[in-house]
Amino acid sequence: MERAAHPGTFVNFLSWNHNTYYQPLLLRELPPRCERILDVGCGTGEFAVQLAEQAEHVDALDRSPEMIRAARARVPANVTCIEADLLRRRVPLEHYDAITSISALHHLVLAEALPRLSAALRPGGVLVATALPRTDLPRELPLELAAVVMHNVRGLVLAGARAIHGESVPVDAAAGQMPIAEPRLTTREVRREAAAALPGSRVRRLLFWRYLLVWHKKA
Repeated sequence: MERAAHPGTFVNFLSWNHNTYYQPLLLRELPPRCERILDVGCGTGEFAVQLAEQAEHVDALDRSPEMIRAARARVPANVTCIEADLLRRRVPLEHYDAITSISALHHLVLAEALPRLSAALRPGGVLVATALPRTDLPRELPLELAAVVMHNVRGLVLAGARAIHGESVPVDAAAGQMPIAEPRLTTREVRREAAAALPGSRVRRLLFWRYLLVWHKKA
């Protein structure tokens, strides 16, 4: 998973985490209860902790040893943290009811990653992911401007709320070690690749520098 950072932040105290912001969106796309979930690019395990409340078991996968160490320190007993590269690890076929990923797919070659994720899903399973798109200018210029404004407005509101309640911004030391990768594909290009690998998938650009991919495998 990637650290959330963007030029839209004009002062540090306004910074807030886009990955965390979109976690509820992913959770709403999942079935109420799953037997097994795979979280690809689990980072420090923050989202895996939430997934553990919706599943009998969660496999949290990340190729960074630093991220896996941090995740193992925080996840509950029904989460297995796996240090591995998705494209190099043998993933069990039709094994998961759901597969999630936050800010990891743009680290991978989609044409290779999406078929592997499809094969790992059970019939009727769901794949839901957010990742960073390459900016598509000038087409997306109005959205980019809106994102900068809304990012900073939200940052000001959060900073004000923290000041009123005397709260500090929690610091996750391991989060600063998250690997960073520049996105290679625009949302339109992601949509084309997803349509080829996952017929019927839905891809849409989100406001805060992410796209959302949702695909339901036929039962």
